[in-house]
Amino acid sequence: MKGPRMRRGLATLTAAIVAAGSIAACGGDDAADDAIPKIAVILPDSSSSDRWETADRKFLESAFQNAGISFDIQNAQGDKTAFQSIADQQITNGATVLMIANLDSGTGKAVLDKARAKGVATIDYDRLTLGGGAEYYVSFDNVAVGKLQGEGLQQCLTALKATKPVIAELHGSPTDNNATLFKEGYQSVLNPLYQSGAAVKGPEQAVPDWSNTEAGKIFEQMLTQSPNIRGVLAANDGMGNAVIQVLKRNNLNGKVPVTGQDADVQGLQNILAGDQCMTVYKAIREEANAAAKLAISLAKGERQEVTGKVADPESGREVPSVLLTPKAIFRQDVKSVVVDGYVTRSELCTDAFAAACQELGIY
Repeated sequence: MKGPRMRRGLATLTAAIVAAGSIAACGGDDAADDAIPKIAVILPDSSSSDRWETADRKFLESAFQNAGISFDIQNAQGDKTAFQSIADQQITNGATVLMIANLDSGTGKAVLDKARAKGVATIDYDRLTLGGGAEYYVSFDNVAVGKLQGEGLQQCLTALKATKPVIAELHGSPTDNNATLFKEGYQSVLNPLYQSGAAVKGPEQAVPDWSNTEAGKIFEQMLTQSPNIRGVLAANDGMGNAVIQVLKRNNLNGKVPVTGQDADVQGLQNILAGDQCMTVYKAIREEANAAAKLAISLAKGERQEVTGKVADPESGREVPSVLLTPKAIFRQDVKSVVVDGYVTRSELCTDAFAAACQELGIY
């Protein structure tokens, strides 16, 4: 049986452990300051794309650590309630800047409104929050991303000498403004093909929450209803991989070109295997560094001038923006993603892909 003195000792030890854990959860060089994060970041999930945890978190952490500023990065894991709870916690803990990649504009706007009411500066990261009023928006030219996908699919169909191919389109989440911009980009390439008769518009559908599982189910239904599909515009690599699994079961992989986006390891391996036509590489390190630079300035009470502007279609406001340039990645370009440090050779060139890596000079 424990006496009063021992219980008090255990309580003191427990409190110390909890306090240490709270300090370790945030970044920065000054442990005392770390208990109150100055820059807070909320990432959306880790299921729709690996990038949020394997790239964005890593590069943001590095940028904040190099600047010697405290921070707190959390992931809502696709949960809208958790997204708002995280924001409440970060604001309560003293964040002076809040950077979010929203799950949807409604949730994002509620969080940004609350932050501004508390005097917290706000940044939209990667996804514009419609009507949200963030002070800055940092992303890629997402219409250009979609255009690269459309052009890539056209290039791969031409290489296969496809005649009037039926093209299926799997759009991103209807709650993500980026998906709308991607669609605008690739349809600017595909619609003229449909109108001229060079290609045939097949089934199309948006995939809720960018769910790879749902993408597979949707495409399986598409292929059952339209077995003559000969090209697939999939809005990202995860959904592209779901399509490829369906094609494999029907012995059509490598015969039906599939697009993607994000240049994740799985997508690049699918390209090496010949099952995926292309992907779009977005240099997340550059995006994270640009966003971190703005956030650090705001945390210091400073404002930076940026040259870009994006019109918020809901509010009509011109949002000061940093928009980076995406790059199309075909098989011969895979090495450039490794050289840039986005993926490592050991991740990419596993046994099944070692020969392809050697062929492409990925050592």
